[in-house]
Amino acid sequence: MPAPLDAPLPRDWWSSAVVYQIYPRSFADGDGDGIGDLRGVLDHLDHLEHLGVDVVWLSPVYRSPQDDNGYDISDYQDIDPVFGSLEVMDELIAALHGRGIRLVMDLVVNHTSDEHPWFEDSRSSPVSDRRDWYWWRPPREGHTGGEPGAEPTDWRSFFSGPAWEFDEATGEYYLHLFSRKQPDLNWENPQVRESVYAMMRWWLDRGVDGFRMDVINLVSKPGTLTDGDCFHSVVDGPRMHEFLAEMRREVFADHPRAFLTVGETPGVDVDTARRYTDPERGEVDMVFQFEHVDLGIGAGGKFDRVPVTMPELRESLMRWQTGLADRGWNSLYWDNHDQPRAVSRFGDDDPAWRERSAKTLASVLHTLRGTPYVYQGEELGMTNLPFATLADLRDIESLNHVAEQEVAGVGFEELLAGLREVSRDNARTPVQWSAAPGAGFTDGEPWIGVNPNHREINAEAQVGVAGSVLEHYRALVALRHEHEVVARGGITPLAMDHPDLWAFGRELDGVELLTLASFTREPLTLPEGLLDGWRDAAVAVSTSTEAAAGVQEGGVLLGWESVVLLRGA
Repeated sequence: MPAPLDAPLPRDWWSSAVVYQIYPRSFADGDGDGIGDLRGVLDHLDHLEHLGVDVVWLSPVYRSPQDDNGYDISDYQDIDPVFGSLEVMDELIAALHGRGIRLVMDLVVNHTSDEHPWFEDSRSSPVSDRRDWYWWRPPREGHTGGEPGAEPTDWRSFFSGPAWEFDEATGEYYLHLFSRKQPDLNWENPQVRESVYAMMRWWLDRGVDGFRMDVINLVSKPGTLTDGDCFHSVVDGPRMHEFLAEMRREVFADHPRAFLTVGETPGVDVDTARRYTDPERGEVDMVFQFEHVDLGIGAGGKFDRVPVTMPELRESLMRWQTGLADRGWNSLYWDNHDQPRAVSRFGDDDPAWRERSAKTLASVLHTLRGTPYVYQGEELGMTNLPFATLADLRDIESLNHVAEQEVAGVGFEELLAGLREVSRDNARTPVQWSAAPGAGFTDGEPWIGVNPNHREINAEAQVGVAGSVLEHYRALVALRHEHEVVARGGITPLAMDHPDLWAFGRELDGVELLTLASFTREPLTLPEGLLDGWRDAAVAVSTSTEAAAGVQEGGVLLGWESVVLLRGA
C-alpha cells in the first residue's frame, strides 16, 4: 500500500513509488456524453487502490479549445467543462489523498492556446505590454507577410507545416513548435516565468503534489532564431538549467509537502539527463527520455517505420540504467498518451502470446532502477487499434501528416501501416473496463472508437484472477514497496550478447534480485553460469508457475515468459 501522505518520507521517496497516468478523455465517462471526465476518474478509484499505485499523473484537464486534446490551454486555473469543474477537481484531490495516493498535474508551459488571454493581449497590438510574452518576428527580408517563404525561419512544426503563423492584424508571424493554435511562450521574459510560477504555487496550495512538465526542455530558445533544423535549434537551450533551478527555488523550495517533478525532455542524452536530475543541482527529480521510443524511425520521419531488434531496445535502456546509476534518476515507461500500446510495439499482440508478453514487459520495466509509470490500460494488456479508414483517426499529428502527404501525392492506403503502428490514437482508445458495449467506458457514443478486443481484454475479467495481466502488475507494484532492493539497488546488466534474453541483477545490502525475461516465442536455454547460486532462490514474481519451474529445474525459459528471483532477503 502507498505510504500515508503525512508519513515522514526520504527526499527520494519517489524511488519506491509507482505512477499511474490517466488520460482523462479516454479513462472513464461519468456523465454519458462519450468523453471521459473527472467524475469518471472518481468512479474508478477502487481500481487504482487495488493496483497499489502511489501517484496519479493526470493529463491536462484545464480549460481549453481542445485543438490538441487539452495540451492547448486557455486558462491554467480553471477546469474545462468537458471534464468537470474546480469543485470536482477538489473532490478528486481529496479522494485520492484519502487513499494515500498523490496527484501530479500536467504542466504545459512551452506554449498556451491562441485563445489564452495572454496571447489575445499579445496579438492585439505590436505595442501591447504582453507582445514579448510570445515569439513575434517580421516577415523574412524582401518578402510580404503571408506568402510562401516569407516565414522568419525555415523551421517546421512538429505537427507538420511551417512553425510560423502569419497574423494579418499586426503584420508579423508568431512561433508555434506544435499546432498553429499553440503559440510558444517567451521564457526570456521574466514576467512570463513569474506568471507560470505563481500558477504552479496556486495548484500546490490547492493540494496538487507535483508536476509532469510537458516538453520542458524546449522553453529556452536560442538568442537568435535562424534557419536550420528546428528541433536541434531549440532543444536544451542556453538557459534551460537556469530556468529549472529558478523554478525549484521559486515554487518548491519552501513547500512543506512531498512533491514530484518530472520533465518531459525529448532529445536529451544521458549526460544531460544526469545534469537535469542531479539532486545537488536542484532542477527536476527525473526526466522522460525518448531514445527507446524513437527507435524505428526511418528517413521519412516518425511514420516511416524500420524494424527494431530486441538487442537494440535492450542496449538503449540498459545504457540509461548504467549511465544514471551513480547520479540522477530514470523514469521508466513503455508507453503513454503519445506512444502506441507497449504490447503491440515491444511485445507480441498475437492473441496466443499477448498476455505473456504483456506480463514480461512489465517484469522488466518494474524491476529496473527508476520510477515506473503505468499508462492507463497497460495493466490490462490493451493493444493498438486496427485502424481502417481516415474516419478512425482523431489525433492532430496523424491528421496533419495525412493531409501533408496527400498534397505530395501519397494516398491514405500507403500511410496506413505507419499510422497503425505509431499513431498517438492507439493510446487514446477508451480504457476497457468490461465486455459491455462501449467497453464500460461510456453509455453514450465514445469520442473515439473502442477496440473490438474489449470483449476479451477488460478489467472486469482480470480483477482478482490469478495469472491475469492486471494481477501481475499488482504483484510487481507490491514487490517494489516490499523490497528496497527494487527501489534503490544497484544494477548489473547480464547476457547482453544474447539475441532474445533480457537479464539483469539488482543488489542492495546483501539482498539480490535476478530478472530473466524472454523476448521470443521459442523456449531458450539460459547461458551457462547465469543461474549459479540461484536455483534455490525464492521466486519473487513470475509470469507463470511453469516458467518458474522451467528456470529453476531445467535452466530453460519458456517463450515470452519471465521470472524474478530473490535471495538474501
